[in-house]
Amino acid sequence: MQRLWIAIASLTGFSAVAMAAFAAHGIADPAAQRIVASGVQMQGWHALALLGTALWVPRGGRLANAAGLAFVLGTLLFCGAVYTHGLTGLSLGSIAPTGGTILMLGWLLLGASAWRAR
Repeated sequence: MQRLWIAIASLTGFSAVAMAAFAAHGIADPAAQRIVASGVQMQGWHALALLGTALWVPRGGRLANAAGLAFVLGTLLFCGAVYTHGLTGLSLGSIAPTGGTILMLGWLLLGASAWRAR
């Protein structure tokens, strides 16, 4: 699983940089830029979290893998909803808060994996 988390972390980081470039050069509305920038920031932080999780998985075991899964799912939901809102003005309702909650769960799982490490 370690290689998988590193691969996903690299794609998450890559797409965060790509979205940041698009927001800076392809979005004229300052309010939309700020909304998208919020998603980019969260995505960038969680790309690093995935990388750290990948490095920790050999010691953290199942809980660390669960944290990685939560980071991926939470990032997709949260950032996807934020990007949709910033780029189209469409609100996806409770998708962003659900994604944010899953991201927080990921951090708790990562901490629990350290507590229970072999």
